[in-house]
Amino acid sequence: MGGPLLVVGLDGATFDLIEPWAAAGRLPVLAGLLARGSHGRLRSTLPAATFPAWTSLVTGVNPGRHGVLDFAERVPGTYRVRFVNGSHRRTPALWTRLCAAGRRMAVLTVPATYPPEPVRGLMISGWDTPLTTAVDGSFVHPRERWPGLREVVGRLPFADFQEVDTGPGWHERALASLLDGIRRRTALVTHLLEREPWDALMVVYGESDTVAHHFWRFHDPGSPRHEASPFGDAVLRVYRALDEALGVILAAAPAQATVAVVSDHGSGGASDLVVHLNRRLAAEGFLRFRAAGGRSARVLRALALRAVPVGLQGRLLRRLPGAAGRLEGLARLGAVDWAGTAAYSEELDYHPSVWLNLAGREPEGRVPAARYAEVREAAAACLAAWRHQDGRPVVRRVWRREEVYHGPATERAPDLLLELAELDGHLPSCLRSDGPGPAVRRLPRAAWGAGRGNGMSGSHRREGVFMLAGRGVRAAGRLDAAEVTDVLPTLLALTGLPVPDGLDGQPIVAALETPPRTAPELLADRAAAPLPPSAAADRELAARLEALGYLEPAG
Repeated sequence: MGGPLLVVGLDGATFDLIEPWAAAGRLPVLAGLLARGSHGRLRSTLPAATFPAWTSLVTGVNPGRHGVLDFAERVPGTYRVRFVNGSHRRTPALWTRLCAAGRRMAVLTVPATYPPEPVRGLMISGWDTPLTTAVDGSFVHPRERWPGLREVVGRLPFADFQEVDTGPGWHERALASLLDGIRRRTALVTHLLEREPWDALMVVYGESDTVAHHFWRFHDPGSPRHEASPFGDAVLRVYRALDEALGVILAAAPAQATVAVVSDHGSGGASDLVVHLNRRLAAEGFLRFRAAGGRSARVLRALALRAVPVGLQGRLLRRLPGAAGRLEGLARLGAVDWAGTAAYSEELDYHPSVWLNLAGREPEGRVPAARYAEVREAAAACLAAWRHQDGRPVVRRVWRREEVYHGPATERAPDLLLELAELDGHLPSCLRSDGPGPAVRRLPRAAWGAGRGNGMSGSHRREGVFMLAGRGVRAAGRLDAAEVTDVLPTLLALTGLPVPDGLDGQPIVAALETPPRTAPELLADRAAAPLPPSAAADRELAARLEALGYLEPAG
């Protein structure tokens, strides 16, 4: 069968950075992969967010089928949110298929994989909530492996710092933490490669995403928020550390390995303009604000986050079952007067979208089911017609949910999904409305470096990357763009397994030395309800998922 399959995920990585830096000799390992294999841009999901995008990448199907549409989802019959995790995934993933074929695999810190699954090998789940800062034993299968691995890497962090209050000294501490996280994750991967035989290993690094969110304005002289800073090279430093990590991993791997470097989405800069969807809807008669507004819940949440040390936040919330989802629901929608509202938005910066206040679905729904299509089209037209003062569109495209998704989870998606229009290469931030006011405003200079939930200076783009090299890969150079769902069937073909019928994605045939085989699907999608955790893990899992809705994620 040859050497193993190595899949290295670089969350949020973009060719807009990789290609010029590789050409300049600053990323020699990635430059080598570009020169000796096949590569291209990778179109992400809508939204281009961590959980749905990585889940589509490892399953080969769209979020409407695999069921992971976002970090959180609405509680049916309420305006509250609840939490999405790996057990919500309905469709077999890469490791499910390889292990079913008798292959041994290590799955390391892939997002949306908590709780860990009983793979044939090892799984260390990726981050499950924005308040989780590091791996513990509950992330590991088999759990008895964790003490020995902890002796090798010590603490295995995610973003091991709070991302809300970016005051004096924050950037220095954050950058040091990101570089330390890369070193620790690389030590884990090389330890496993040097001591155990693997048919496949997949690891995801999140640092390329986090550094783009918080340091983009220092890196990009064209950013409307740019200012000179000692951290002007922070994004480059993280990318160089990831390039070095990839070199260390390849040196530890067998010579005949097949290597895939992929990202779930890309990254880019944020404008200094802010849009408020609910204010636009209110101005056009679709929404009414409460007289008291909704600022109090967000202030309460922010105060709680600042008052509690980052390492204790998750543990505290686990002792307050239900509180996080209720507080997050109030923070998102506390300003809305439901009696006068036909359409509304949760105003998520990474996921601009609109719901109808539908009778029979929302608890105070005002739109009859018979008028659903009419009201939705009117709301879509209102958003499509929205213009900045200079006449440029605010919204690039309005999507009906069935235009984006297909499958049983489609009905859980927002009724309209939006792509905001870039302004000179930078995206406006979508922030929450406290009440009536301008629907478009300029961010004050003091907020240019805002943290998570307040309009960070770097934001997601739909085009990520794929790079393939090694056994089974043609040296085809740059290829046409592929879909994120094409990665799974391509990886299966590279391992010699047949590609199941019925996937949304297709193998990237131009990158393969041997034409892929196809076969009927043998692994059925699982039930819509999340799989029940073991009794021992039930309380811990429920608490982790409860924490997910508490803070709007960056990814």
